Amino acid sequence: MTIRSEAIVAQIEDVLVGWTMSPAPAKVVAEVLGWADLHGIESHGISMLTMYDDWRRAGRVDMQADIAILRETPVSALIDGGGGLGHPPAHLAMTMAIDKAKRSGMAAVSVRHSSHYGACGYYTAMAAEAGLIGITTTTTPGVRVAPTGGAEGKLGTDPWSFSAPGDEGRPFLLDMATTTVAYGKIRNKANEGLSAPLGWVLDEAGGPSTDPGVVVGGKGFQTPLGGTADGSSHKGYGLSMMVNILSSCLSGADLVTDPAHTQRPGHLGHFFLALDPGLFRNPADVRGDVAQLCDDLRATRPIDPAKPVMVAGDPERAMAEKRRRDGIVIPDGLKAKLKAIAQDTGAVWRLN
Repeated sequence: MTIRSEAIVAQIEDVLVGWTMSPAPAKVVAEVLGWADLHGIESHGISMLTMYDDWRRAGRVDMQADIAILRETPVSALIDGGGGLGHPPAHLAMTMAIDKAKRSGMAAVSVRHSSHYGACGYYTAMAAEAGLIGITTTTTPGVRVAPTGGAEGKLGTDPWSFSAPGDEGRPFLLDMATTTVAYGKIRNKANEGLSAPLGWVLDEAGGPSTDPGVVVGGKGFQTPLGGTADGSSHKGYGLSMMVNILSSCLSGADLVTDPAHTQRPGHLGHFFLALDPGLFRNPADVRGDVAQLCDDLRATRPIDPAKPVMVAGDPERAMAEKRRRDGIVIPDGLKAKLKAIAQDTGAVWRLN
């Protein structure tokens, strides 16, 4: 059975309001999570409610958080997320960055005292839709990644996203973890009792494993992008450091290496940048060149004629088109957990 995206968004809103979140921020969170499911990023969609439920019960996230702007200039701002879910302060941050960039050419906004903010690509898509180049980075809740050469978890999945407007509705949109895969994909494998592909996870001794439970259970860790030293995992390690410097060192959020990092509620930091191509050239000319570059790469002779070459953003847009038409499948294991959460919260169950 498939479910319409609108029903998923409404279900998320109902649960969040049942958790005492105000309607306005609940709508933002639901929109971000629903966008992820619609675009095939299930690891950051409605499945996140299972983790958010654990966090709120443990007092690690404040569902009634107050957001505050701590510092502001014409080209920058620093926002305090109040220890709540990161989607509302992140949405505010990118909105501010876009507005300031339209006036000044470029702007950067940092967020601290925040929590998980969903799929990075949602926020850079906001910039692209406004005709701007967008960048965002964020630290993550878990410390599950060993630096190259290390046998101890010191880093998170530490994702980042970059967007640039090209053809109308088809921006270049890169959204990636600095690990081989996002943690949510490993969590979803564990939720369904499935094995992880070789190269996704390492056991507690640093050896290869296909059991996602070693990471979810906190004994093993994920591989940095590259997987092994021979596979150039130092590149993923270096990108993770970049993310932490932009997200934590600039904002004053907890350092991932702080022993208390995983214990304090709302300890994450985010970074957002918006840049107007008009600073350099006629914006239409820049968009035209981005579109041409993307089309030239799409025209690459493919290895398999049935699988044409794509650029970042194409697979997600194709999935969104399909899911708008056909609906979204929620696995039975996840659906059972979501139904229990909705019933416990007193929310209407919409995902039949």
